Amino acid sequence: SKAARLLMGKHKASFAPFQDNGDHVIVINAKKVRLTGRKEEAKVYRHFTGYPGGLVEKSIKRVREEKPTRLIEDAIFGMLPKTKLGKQMYRKLKVYAGDRHPHAAQQPSAMAV
Repeated sequence: SKAARLLMGKHKASFAPFQDNGDHVIVINAKKVRLTGRKEEAKVYRHFTGYPGGLVEKSIKRVREEKPTRLIEDAIFGMLPKTKLGKQMYRKLKVYAGDRHPHAAQQPSAMAV
């Protein structure tokens, strides 16, 4: 939720809901995310391919193996506004499975969560 707040710019005094004043956010170590409760067994990601009988269901365990960054991306995307502005904010989010990222030249500052 902290990442979504930073993307929207709610931490700034110049916040306006109709403007994109947020910052770029880099999330690292996405593969180390722990889930509470029985989400590891019960939660299912679904998407429809567009073809008849094309509902694809994947468990969290399988999603974590295939693309560990998707868990964080989907969670943060769900917290952003459901408008064109929300999609623009989402583009400023970068998620990496490990602790390495190619944005060292931009001198990002670490934030304790």
